[in-house]
Amino acid sequence: MESQITLEDKLKERIKELTCLYRVSSLIKDNSFNDLTELLKEIAISLKEAIRFPEEAFVEIKVENFVFVEGEKIEDAIFIISAIKTFGKIKGSITIGYSKQKFSENSFLEEEKLLLHKIASEIGDFLERKEINEKEEIAKRQIERVGRLTILGEITAGIAHELNTPLANILGFAELLKEQYKDDKVGSEDLTKIIDSAIYSREVVKKLMFFSCEMPQQMASVEINVIINEAISLLKPSFNKKNIRCNITFSSDKIQLKVDKIQLTQVFFNIVINAIYFSPEKGNINIDVIEKSKNVQIRISDEGPGIEPVNSENIFNPFFTTKPIGDGSGLGLSVVHGIIRSHKGTIIHQPNTPKGTIFVVSFPKN
Repeated sequence: MESQITLEDKLKERIKELTCLYRVSSLIKDNSFNDLTELLKEIAISLKEAIRFPEEAFVEIKVENFVFVEGEKIEDAIFIISAIKTFGKIKGSITIGYSKQKFSENSFLEEEKLLLHKIASEIGDFLERKEINEKEEIAKRQIERVGRLTILGEITAGIAHELNTPLANILGFAELLKEQYKDDKVGSEDLTKIIDSAIYSREVVKKLMFFSCEMPQQMASVEINVIINEAISLLKPSFNKKNIRCNITFSSDKIQLKVDKIQLTQVFFNIVINAIYFSPEKGNINIDVIEKSKNVQIRISDEGPGIEPVNSENIFNPFFTTKPIGDGSGLGLSVVHGIIRSHKGTIIHQPNTPKGTIFVVSFPKN
């Protein structure tokens, strides 16, 4: 199949190579990062058309889990290959091959090798921009979410303050009336219901104030190992009810942290109670408390159904819940978020393997 290449042939090959480069550059320029598969297929087709013997060749592009072959791949092949790199790391490769039976290494022109390296570099640059774009989108969504939560916190604080006074009046006057109607059994029972409802509503308002960071804090240096062990002890009936095993590990025997003890307990309670609720019978809940140089990290993992991606940005919003009506008010995680934020800490969630959710709470040591 090989033959002496003439000057006219060389000019034709250069035109094919330049046409391929222009085509690939146009494809990459017009791509909006949405369809990588189609882009790489088009590049493979263009590259195959640009080489000396396109009808005898195959082009293979590999990028991470994607593999596309244009032409019939030959196992016993003579080939040239170029790595696709992003940020200095190899992410894939492009291969052009011929049958060993018909061709030799001299079948590839030096210009074709340069073309292959150039296209691999173009793909690598595109993948770098794609990765940067994805990170920017994630950062943008996080900023928007923080903004929404800040506005929501301000609105919530206003609502909580507005409700406090009328709730106090309802509770106070109901208690006075109950004293007057103590001999009226039916009236007294009705007033008890009003009082109970007012107390429940007051607790909801208190949780709203926790979310909006309006509750006063009693910050002190405490040993969180003790607090967590005490909380687990109180939750034992809930664990036993579903035969759930709780595994706790501490990176140090004594871990000191400056926090509001009551609020830290509330954070821990809310996350663990959620983990128990969503855990299957005889499941495992793992709690790891890790002391680092600048912060203390609490990781709580369960084996439940996990958090659906569509819900991931809403779980810290007040009144958002995936529990059935009557099983939850949707305030637990919003309270947790408010407390952690007021402690200058962070909370994130991630999938557990093979199933479930991991909540990672981080409190700064200073």
